Amino acid sequence: MPTPPRIRVNGCRDAMVGATDRGLAYGDGLFETVRFVGDGAPLWGRHMARLTAGCARLGLPAPDPARLLSEAREVAAGLPSAVVRITLTRGEGPRGYAPPAVVQPTRIVAAFAPSAPSVPAAREGIRVRTCALRLAAQPRLAGLKHLNRLEQVLARAEWDDPSIGEGLLLDAGGHVVSATMANLFAVIDGVLVTPRLDLCGVAGVARAEILATRAVDERPLTVAELATASEIFLTSGVRGIVPVRAWDEQCFAPGPVARELQRHWHALGFPPEEA
Repeated sequence: MPTPPRIRVNGCRDAMVGATDRGLAYGDGLFETVRFVGDGAPLWGRHMARLTAGCARLGLPAPDPARLLSEAREVAAGLPSAVVRITLTRGEGPRGYAPPAVVQPTRIVAAFAPSAPSVPAAREGIRVRTCALRLAAQPRLAGLKHLNRLEQVLARAEWDDPSIGEGLLLDAGGHVVSATMANLFAVIDGVLVTPRLDLCGVAGVARAEILATRAVDERPLTVAELATASEIFLTSGVRGIVPVRAWDEQCFAPGPVARELQRHWHALGFPPEEA
């Protein structure tokens, strides 16, 4: 049986989230999904930077990163590897969309045992499909990991074939944005490219790591352009660097850029079997 998650609400083991919490009622909040290896999280700083920036954009009081790290280590204690989800909501409030005058955020920190690492996926790549759902443009929310993930839920419900590892999401204009749970990179004419996320999509922490350490052309990407790529790979703070070996009916092979970034991922402190 799966190991039940260990959860703290506002630092308390037995606390509950209220039925009038705005995170539950309206998706009014943010979350981070952090991969821990032992008591360390190699991308912790990038997670906190994104969370702090998201709080500023939503008008939420930013949590104390030191307190979050302490609580994350507490719930992950004893697990050699863990996925820690940090959820921050605007807290409880009266009925209606208007934010409460005084905000008392709800902070939820939960640890989960990670899925078994898929060495074949990291080594051989995964199959992906194009989703029918199109992401809506909303510049004020673009890039944020906010709590409303209904687009991703509906996209992921489009397939149940276990041989398909991910689904690619396009925007209303037909541009490639991301996968349902990962960002996308491609090598096109020898240049590393990733879609710009100024209208929709989530700006992942693994994506931020690559942008900080490699030369990347960040721009709109059409389906026709993606079809000319010499390699495609996905990035995720939990799964790492995952090559794409097939996209719909088109086949690819894991390439040298993905392999180099997998080595970088391992050098950050993530287990080698995941890269």
